[in-house]
Order: sequence, then structure tokens, then C-alpha cells
Amino acid sequence: MRTEGEKWLSAKLRGIQRLEGYSLADTAEEVAKRLEFGLGDVVKLNANENLFIPREKLLELLREVVEAWDPRVYPQEEERGLKEKLADYLGVSPGQIVVGNGSDELIQQITQLLEDHEQALSVEPTFSMYRHSVSARGAEYVCVPLRNDFSLDSDRILRAMTPRSRILFLCSPNNPTANQFGTDDVRSLVKDFPGLVVIDEAYVEFAGHSMLSLLNEFENVIVLRTFSKAFGLAGLRLGYAVASSEFAETCSERVQGPFPVSSFTLRVGAKMLSHRDIVDNAIEQLKAEREKLIQRLNEVDGIKAFDSQTNFVLFQTSTRSDRVRQRLVSKGVLVKNLGEVLHLKDCLRATVGLPQMNVRLLDALEEILREDVSPTNH
Repeated sequence: MRTEGEKWLSAKLRGIQRLEGYSLADTAEEVAKRLEFGLGDVVKLNANENLFIPREKLLELLREVVEAWDPRVYPQEEERGLKEKLADYLGVSPGQIVVGNGSDELIQQITQLLEDHEQALSVEPTFSMYRHSVSARGAEYVCVPLRNDFSLDSDRILRAMTPRSRILFLCSPNNPTANQFGTDDVRSLVKDFPGLVVIDEAYVEFAGHSMLSLLNEFENVIVLRTFSKAFGLAGLRLGYAVASSEFAETCSERVQGPFPVSSFTLRVGAKMLSHRDIVDNAIEQLKAEREKLIQRLNEVDGIKAFDSQTNFVLFQTSTRSDRVRQRLVSKGVLVKNLGEVLHLKDCLRATVGLPQMNVRLLDALEEILREDVSPTNH
């Protein structure tokens, strides 16, 4: 017979298993092994990584960090040093910054503000971690569709608000639509929202503007940033939030555990901020390649690509997107199948890769769509 403790644990686990998990992308290693390809023959464009940061230069900086780093010692002044460099980069106070083990961890910490009877809102489609974190907290998650042009439907969001609404998540530029929301639209929502507005700017370095200035106007705004995209440190998991000094201090000292980020990761983040020329050059190269990729995609018969303010491109195909993705995988090219995005069927998302990677993608798509004889009707 099961003990009361065993019954409780089993019931809890069943509840957690009902939650929608975060879907991880195919790895290049898995696909290469399955297809009997060399690892270098697989083009990985399914995880929005920034491959324009030169790997050799990055390894050189990592070696410099390792030589000055003692892994036997808990983090000392590394967090303070990173916050000071971030404050200079952003034009804010170091006391307004919270660092985390990726911005995903910070999203989870923010949702701890919710009680189980309260509600979080966001738009649809958007980054799936908002839904996942809110649901794991046991609160209600409400999503409001974007307009067909991917813009915010502010009136509809306001109508969706209730006295239980406490957090509004806005990803701008948005994943997967790749567009940036207008500051005035967001400002109007902040004024009327009865809780916290979280603006996720993971891709902002690839875009036209930031909404950090809203922090000067409102205390109920948090801006999330990451080192995973523009800075090319996805494997190190380093994110940060910029907020009011009161929120930042409370989160850092009362919500987070001790030493939330490794001293090595903190040092690498600070090192990258000291070499902004590397990052800025990579961003400019990526943006130039992004425009070429969008143009070339739109020249392929059966594809419609959309403008982007991120390091990825959303595009629609004239045949089933799951079929296109499977055939791309068979050619060693990995992209993300999205399926239906608002009113658009058969959508996929591809990272803006290095020029030779994008050529592989384009050549494969041209061949697949040319061979297809049963396109769906959009």
C-alpha cells in the first residue's frame, strides 16, 4: 500500500506532467548521426543563435577569462562588476539591474509574484516561456491575438484585463513574428494595466529602438535582456532585468538564491561588454545578411518572407510547413516549423545564418518547392 507521502508526490507529479513543456530544437549532432552526415554538413538554423560573433575571437576572450579565474571560489565581485558595465552600456543605475541564469530564469522569478487566483496576459503568438512559467505557478494565462499585420491590438488587450490581471508580458521584437511594437502603444498599455508590464527585449540589439526609457516614467515596468543573442553567449546562459531600484533590490536579495550565476559566466559577460566592437560588427553583418536573406526568400516561387527586426526570419510556404521542414532535415538543414501563425498557414522560422548557411537553406527550399506538386491553398 502506498504511503500518504507517495500519494501526494504522485499527484503532484501528474499535475506537473500536464503542463505544456518547452519544446527544444533538434540538435545538429542528432541529425548528423541519423543521416550519417558529418557534423559540419548540418546547417543549424532553428534556435535563433548568433553565429556572426567569430568563434575564434570568442575563444580567445574565454581563455583570457580562464587564466584570471579561480573555480574554487564562490563569485565575489563579479556580479557587481558586470552590473557596473551594464549600467554604463544602458545608461541606467547598477542598482536597477538583476542578473540571472538566462532571462528564462528571470521570467520564472517574476511569475512568483502571482497568486494562484491571479492572471497574466500576453499576446499570441509569442515566446512560449511566458505561458509555461505562469502555468507552472498555477495562475491563469490569457493570450490576446496580434492584429494580422503583427501589431498590438491594444483595445483588445485592455478588454481582456480583469481585476485579477497582474502581469503583462510583451516580447518586442516579438518571437516568432520578428517585428517590434511601437513605444506609444506599449506606453498606453502600461498606463492602464493594473500590475507589472514585462518587456522582453531579447532581440533589441537587432532592432530600431528600445523601450528602456519607459523605466523613467513608470515603476511597474521591467525590461528583460540577454547575452544569448547579440552577444553570442547562448551556451553560457546569462540574462538580466532592468527595473526600478526597489524591484531590483528585492529580487536580488529576497527572491534569488545565493550566487545565481557562475563567476565564470559573469566574467565573460563583462569581458564582452569591454569588446563592444566585436559585437557591434557582428550585428551589422547580421543585419546586412538578414536583408539579403529576406530578399532571396521572396524570390523563391512559393515563399513569402516577412520583414524582421531580429536575428531570424519568419516565412510562409505554399505547401505544408511540416512537410517542408522534414525535407529540409533530410538535406541537413534545420529550421523551426511553426505551422499556423495568426491567419497565416504553413509558416517556418529560420535563423539568419552565415552567408554559406543561408545559401544551403535557399538552395534546399528552391529544390523542395520546385518538386512539390500538391501545394495547399492560402
